[in-house]
Amino acid sequence: MIRLKTEEEIELLRENALLVSKTLAEVGRHIVPGMTTLELNKIAETYIRDNGAEPAFLGYGGFPYTLCISVNDVIVHGFASEYRLVEGDIISVDCGTIYKGFYGDSAYTFPVGSISEESKKLLRVTKESLYLGIEKAVNGNRIGDISYAVQQHCEKNGFSVVREMVGHGIGKKLHEAPEVPNFGSRGQGKKLQEGMVICIEPMVNAGERSVHMHKDGWTLSTADKKNSAHYELTVAITKGKPRVLSTFEYIENNNI
Repeated sequence: MIRLKTEEEIELLRENALLVSKTLAEVGRHIVPGMTTLELNKIAETYIRDNGAEPAFLGYGGFPYTLCISVNDVIVHGFASEYRLVEGDIISVDCGTIYKGFYGDSAYTFPVGSISEESKKLLRVTKESLYLGIEKAVNGNRIGDISYAVQQHCEKNGFSVVREMVGHGIGKKLHEAPEVPNFGSRGQGKKLQEGMVICIEPMVNAGERSVHMHKDGWTLSTADKKNSAHYELTVAITKGKPRVLSTFEYIENNNI
């Protein structure tokens, strides 16, 4: 069942969304060659707790870390480790918070130093597809309008979208109805209504869309070992234009 949010609830979700956005920016400041992903995980946990919130992912369904850290061919849900980043890597950082009874959730894919032109294009197109999907997140449209916008932009640029993982509603639970796939048809799916709050999160592969699940039961990577990118923002549906609750501005302006 889709639970519509009041204005007061949307404000609490916005507080979480901004904290997640700032946490990602704090992590991003430390993404350099030689840094371990475990060190990044610790930075995020400390920052979240110092701001009066709890890490949403830590212990969620048994997940053992504050961040989902996915390097290169890992799509989502990668584990923090002693792996040291190297020049040319790309690293998706997915972060969640719990604050005042509500959740926040956002993701960003960072370059590590100088990256290849193909990786630059993958990151650019994936982020563009997110914003194209957000444009369709308006009252009266359907989930499929978002899904179609994401899929078409990625595929016309020679990439593929992951179908095993989807975006989702968010509120007092991290994952609520409706699901928000990154593939689909215009005019199909649940109708978007004022008061819905959803996370739109394209997961896009440089190669084929086939995936491989690791033995840990969490880590999902590309079957062909090519890179994957992931971006996520939280959006409230209003009668007017979409209200984006989280932001990449703290990351991209290097200002928190």
